[in-house]
Amino acid sequence: MGAKEWARIQEQLLKSQLKTIRQFLREGEAPSTRPRKKGRSQMSIIVDVLSAAQMPLHITEIMSRAKEMFNVDLDRDSIVSALTKKVKRGQIFKRIAPNTFALLDSSAEDT
Repeated sequence: MGAKEWARIQEQLLKSQLKTIRQFLREGEAPSTRPRKKGRSQMSIIVDVLSAAQMPLHITEIMSRAKEMFNVDLDRDSIVSALTKKVKRGQIFKRIAPNTFALLDSSAEDT
């Protein structure tokens, strides 16, 4: 890292700190920091969706049910990629048809 790049990073840090201080002075109280909620992983949401369905589901239906059940928007490409990796490793999921997945221990018939 060059000296100019370091100086730019420092400048951004100082600007951020100054903004926080100015906000404090305007409001007369310390800026509140909200604790970050620890969310559920996308894989755990998909497992719950498939468990509740008790049958294989197409990725579109998985996404739709995740939105209904957990109010979460899943990124299609990311989810398909993650599910495919799990299927190839023989972990958690199995592919029943193109973009259609079920849980490995699912007793649903493979169609």
